[in-house]
Parts: sequence; C-alpha cells; structure tokens
Amino acid sequence: MEKQERRPESRKDTQARDEAKPNPKVVETGKKLKDEIDKLVDEIDDVLEKNAEEFVKNYVQKGGE
Repeated sequence: MEKQERRPESRKDTQARDEAKPNPKVVETGKKLKDEIDKLVDEIDDVLEKNAEEFVKNYVQKGGE
C-alpha cells in the first residue's frame, strides 16, 4: 500500500486564515442579542429577588419538561 504524503500548509495559507475578519453585520446582531438576553436575565432576577417562593409555587411543569 502506498503512503500518501501530506503537503505542509504554506505560510500564505496560514496567514490568510489568521487574517479573516468578522462580518460587522453579524457582530452588531450578536451585540443586540446579548443586550436583549441580559435584559431578560435581569428581569427574571428581579422577579426572583422579590418573590422567589411564589414564583416556584406557580411554576407548572408541563409533560416531559
């Protein structure tokens, strides 16, 4: 059986991969989603701080959850 030789990556290939820049539109969308999630988590935290016991009592687990 013949051995297959593996060609090492050229410096040019490695540089091109390392220089990839993120898409600004994707970065902006990610920041907006993070902000929305942070607001939601803060809201949940506020509810739990005020009345965690009632929140737990009113929680209804639905089938399979």
